[in-house]
Amino acid sequence: MALNIIVERNVPFLRGSLEPVANVSYLAPGEITPEAMRHTDALITRTRTRCDEALLAGSDCRFIASATIGLDHVDVDWCRDNGITVCNAPGCNAPAVAQYVMASIIAIHGHDLRGLTLGVVGAGHVGSIVLRWASALGMRTLACDPPRAEAEGSGQFCPLEQIAAVADIITFHTPLTTSGDYPTFHICGSDFLSSLRRQPTVINSARGAVVDTPALIDALESGTVGHAVIDCWEKEPDIDRRLLELADIATPHIAGYSSQGKARASHMAVKALTRYFGLPECKLSVPMPADAPQQVSIESITSSYSPEADTEALRKSPEMFEALRNNYNLRSEPLS
Repeated sequence: MALNIIVERNVPFLRGSLEPVANVSYLAPGEITPEAMRHTDALITRTRTRCDEALLAGSDCRFIASATIGLDHVDVDWCRDNGITVCNAPGCNAPAVAQYVMASIIAIHGHDLRGLTLGVVGAGHVGSIVLRWASALGMRTLACDPPRAEAEGSGQFCPLEQIAAVADIITFHTPLTTSGDYPTFHICGSDFLSSLRRQPTVINSARGAVVDTPALIDALESGTVGHAVIDCWEKEPDIDRRLLELADIATPHIAGYSSQGKARASHMAVKALTRYFGLPECKLSVPMPADAPQQVSIESITSSYSPEADTEALRKSPEMFEALRNNYNLRSEPLS
């Protein structure tokens, strides 16, 4: 009997790829309901589908592939306990997020970045690229990543307090965690913001709740924070209108929305699904993109992306957050 697969219809490049081996339905997020999942063997989705007991209890689902870096929308523990394998696409859009961060820095600080100190909180897939590109452009870089420092030694990392003291720009690239030794929920909160010394630019393209919204608003209004770049928001899509007004750059969670990033995620999801079910290789409509270049120029960043139009669109119609995100014209990543 053929597999039944649901694909969230906003996941690109998949149409036609799985049809030779399965029955495939392409549904909007709101159409992915318990009834739809009841006789579905596998789901390929994005962050707007909450995958938990309410959706999946009593279903035939055995496998979920999220074409995203994060899994905040998936109750991984419940899925594991109920025989559902979950996978994601780590690093798929890391070059695009790095592109967004560097383009935003250039938009605020100009084309000559030499002498500026950049603090990167979270040196994983995205943070590592940001550090490499920024260093090549003449910036002094500091990396704060306590889990990596614990595992690898502290030599290449610094404490968050040092970033607060000396950084001109601080960008967050952590997962969202609420427990463990290094929780990141509201890591950019009132205590951290009150410790800042250089009125830095604060960038959040990680997870909305990494930043405490009221605390950041207070810091912007008091001048403790000089500029803000916000792509990930608490309580999306019902974003805070005051932060929208105060932020220099404000976008609808599209930092990772490059055509290459989406293609990587789709390739990774399909590869994981076919491996899990022992299916033949399935060809997507686009090839697997290359990795991020080792370094980029100012010109390659500015010619490939500028955040002004996306900011203007969100400010004009904040109630259209989801529509702006779902209908985003995917950009190309910088080549070098």
